[in-house]
Amino acid sequence: MMWLAFGIGFWTLGWYANVRLAALPKSRATSLLVPIIFGVTLLVIWESVVRGLQIQQVLLPAPSVIAARFATSTSILWQDWVQTVVKGMMSGYIIGCIAAFATALAVDRFDFLKRGLLPVGNFAAALPIIGMAPILVMWFGFDWQSKAAVVVVMIFFPILVNTVQGLTASSAMQRDLMRTYAAGYWKTLFKLRLPAALPFIFNGLKIATTLALIGAIVAEFFGSPIRGMGFRISTSVGQLALDLVWAEIVVAAITGSVFYGGMALLERKWTFWHPSQRG
Repeated sequence: MMWLAFGIGFWTLGWYANVRLAALPKSRATSLLVPIIFGVTLLVIWESVVRGLQIQQVLLPAPSVIAARFATSTSILWQDWVQTVVKGMMSGYIIGCIAAFATALAVDRFDFLKRGLLPVGNFAAALPIIGMAPILVMWFGFDWQSKAAVVVVMIFFPILVNTVQGLTASSAMQRDLMRTYAAGYWKTLFKLRLPAALPFIFNGLKIATTLALIGAIVAEFFGSPIRGMGFRISTSVGQLALDLVWAEIVVAAITGSVFYGGMALLERKWTFWHPSQRG
């Protein structure tokens, strides 16, 4: 009961602190402190509930146990991160972005592709990754190439659709003005339409950051070398090593957050003129 009482007390203290901080004028310090306090409060409650109710570690490890396993397994976590993120996710993300962007330009240039490819894209985007992953693993092998292929399939159409939509964001008056300046298709594309499309493109890129990580991890469930985050999660569950599973989840969460945050910073830098970036 002592642990439960401690958790309730800490929760009350955290709630009070966040209420007081939220009442202050908005600043960078308060914007950082509120989620930090909230996150620490959740971890303390988690620890208190697990220890107070004596929940078995095989069902739900305490945060302290996960942190200890994280500290003792850094070499394994690093190898898995390189295999999944650097080799599988990032290579697939780069290939998928380039392919989607090039296809979007072709779709914008040729109307028959817009009418024929985009409906097929909507159908392909609805395909379950749990069904596509084993097929792609069989096609491209058990190493990172098949994981990159899964990532490409997952991110291609979200980026394609957002880019095509963004290329239509400029108004007819703006395009007419470019024509009065005798600007051709490519000059209009680079001087007007692509800058206007950047908010849409970044929206697709941010969506793709989370999809890419999920796709790379899920693909490893269906075959991989003896390393990788998905491989480690599936084998550790079978060995009832739930602390290592949670450690891999923490690594995935941090990676996804940093990747998404980096893309958001690039968006803020390149689309500072857009109303969504003001204030």
